[in-house]
Formats: sequence, structure tokens, C-alpha cells
Amino acid sequence: MRRRPLWSGLAAGALSLVLSSAALTAPAAQAAPPRPGAAPAAAPDPRNAPAPRKCAGKPLPAFQGSGPNAELNGLFTRYGTDNRRTDDWTGADGTYSTTLPDGRLAFVFSDTFLGKVNADGSRFPVIEEGGTTPFLNNTFVVKDGRRLTTVTGGTAGKPAAVMPPRDSKHWYWAGDAVTAGGVVQVTYQEYERFGTGAWDWRWSRNVLARFRPGRLGRPFSVTPLPSSRGISWASWLERAGGHIYVYGVEDLGGTKYMHLARVKGTSLTGRWEYAAADGSWSRREADSARVMSGVANEYSVSRLGPGYVLITQDTTELFSARIVAYFSCSPRGPFTGKTTVYTTPETGAAGSYGNPNVFTYNAHAHPELSRGGRIVVSYNVNSLVNTDHYRDTSIYRPRFVDVRFG
Repeated sequence: MRRRPLWSGLAAGALSLVLSSAALTAPAAQAAPPRPGAAPAAAPDPRNAPAPRKCAGKPLPAFQGSGPNAELNGLFTRYGTDNRRTDDWTGADGTYSTTLPDGRLAFVFSDTFLGKVNADGSRFPVIEEGGTTPFLNNTFVVKDGRRLTTVTGGTAGKPAAVMPPRDSKHWYWAGDAVTAGGVVQVTYQEYERFGTGAWDWRWSRNVLARFRPGRLGRPFSVTPLPSSRGISWASWLERAGGHIYVYGVEDLGGTKYMHLARVKGTSLTGRWEYAAADGSWSRREADSARVMSGVANEYSVSRLGPGYVLITQDTTELFSARIVAYFSCSPRGPFTGKTTVYTTPETGAAGSYGNPNVFTYNAHAHPELSRGGRIVVSYNVNSLVNTDHYRDTSIYRPRFVDVRFG
């Protein structure tokens, strides 16, 4: 089974989500530079405005505290090191989730390690053909009570991505998912390689893959999604007011902007409308306006009492360890009241690994696991040094945190 080089497929993929470098992602759109001698326009940053205290006359819950979710962290740690299993999941990133019609929970992962874990916590290197550590660009892990099961495409002897690429120069990374009408709808971003260099790859387009809950190993249909603006429409899906709100990111490398669309009903194959700068909804993707900056490539906007909370890694700082929340009375925003809700302990030389190359990224909520004023948030852990992923399997696994509001 052919695989792209792990550096470009794993660490570089995550690195492009956090590094401030124009070489990583080509700008989809940029503002015109100021005229020579003209002072730049100064405007207050709406993110720094106070959070709303009430929505529709009801108080918006305030942040109370946070801490690791021992149950979920322990579940995935045990699962990733249990060599008695036959499906052999040992780590992944992405970590979206959706509830299946029978009540089970499907975790939607992007880059995934399979294989065996050695007694010292290491994994074997990837071997291009018949290797002991297969590496796939997307998978599912289904949670049934306290039991986890990995779903891949291909066969047991030759596992493959559940969302297969069109050829060896393309691959898909997963976005958020929603289950409706007995169908699992997953957004994917297609990437393509255009050269032999480590950075010779780029975002290509957005697609929607639909899966039958009992056959998650391969989609029964793949539909192109809007892609004309270079916006990745895969960051988050939120159902509200008879619509699915589709949150995307315009990734300029060092700066990332939220964009917002919506689809009436329960299917993402319907007609899309885009949040325009004048406050209206437009049917033209070209009218999609920047809602705010500072979000990560993966973030969430979910209900919090009478309002909404945006959870994201803080991308206003390079390699930030801070997970922050913003608040709004509407799924459209504005999102204000920036609040640090958790600081990831793994990050950097002073972190729990004592490794300056370890970083964290792409925090977002899991409403399916959240109850009352407790929101379950996941984030990913990675390293800039490829050999770290083989030396210590625990680095490349999701972490879960309880963020409490009251």
C-alpha cells in the first residue's frame, strides 16, 4: 500500500495548521495593501469586547474551571496500547464525533497510526509495503459504552482510509460530521501533492462523504462541496433553527479567518447560503465574509444555555498552549469575551514531555459527550520531530478536557 512520506503527512500537516508561514498555505484572498503614506485604518477588535451577560433575557453561563477528563483519556490510552486487539489503532488526530442512530458514538479521525506498541511504549517505523505500522489519512473509531472499535477501509491484511483518495497524489483529511436521516455525513478536505519537496502539497477542494452507519468502511456517495473561495468548509457543523450552520476557515498561514454558511434542513447537499459582510445571507460563495480571526483550522460553536460558545486553540500566538472561549447570543456571532479555559500541559520544553518540539492544536467541543454546564473538549498533540512519534506512542493521541460553565 503506497503512502506519502510521513513528515508531509503527519507533522507537516499539523504544522501547517499552526505555523506562521506563507510557504505552507497559499492565500485564498488578501486585503489590498495601504496606499503609500496612508495610515492604516484602526478599528477595535470585537473579540476583546465583553461577553454578553444575557441572551434573550436569560443569563449566559460563566466559565467556572476545567481539568482533564480522566475517563476518556484513560479509555483511549488503554485502547492505544492494547496489543490483544486485531484492529491495532495506536494514535490519531482530528477527533470529531457524531452520534449514530443506535446511540453509539463515532469518532472521526484524520491521520492515524495502526500497528503494535512495544513494551517500552514505542512503535515500529513505517514501512512502505507490508509495514508493521500502517499509516492512514482517515479512519473511524466507534465507542459503544466503554468499548472502542476501529473502522478502516480495505482489508484486515491491507487496511486503507475510509475515504479513499482518487490517486496516489491526493488524500483526504476529515472535518466535522453530522448524522441525520440515518446517514452519517462527513466533511472532508482534499489535498494534493504537486512536487517532490516536503512542502509541495496544498489544499484542493471540499467534499461531503455519506456513510451508512453499519458500513463505515467506505462512503456510498461523495459530493463536491463549495470550494471556489479557498475556504475549508469543514471546521464545524452546528444544527440550529432548522439549519445546519457550516463553519469554515480561510487559512493564510499566520492568520486564519472564520467563515460561515448554512443549509436549510438536515442534509448538507441542499442549497448553501453564506454570511455576507452586510449582515445578509447570500447564495454566492464569493460573498462569504470574514467573521473573525484567531480561530484554528478546527474549532467549535455549540450551545451554551441560551447562547453559544466558540472553543478554539488560540492562533493569535505561535504554538499556543492556550485553549480559549468566545461567547455569543447567535450562531453567527459576534463572538466576544475571550477567555482562556485551559492551558495544555504537554506543550514545549517546559511541558510534561520536556520536549521543545511537542505542540498542541485544534481544540474543539464534543456536544455528544457534554452534559449541562460541562463541555467536553478534545485537542491534539504532535511533535515537529518525526522520530518522536515512534519513540513514544502517547504523544500522538487525542486528549480530553472538561470545561465547566455555571
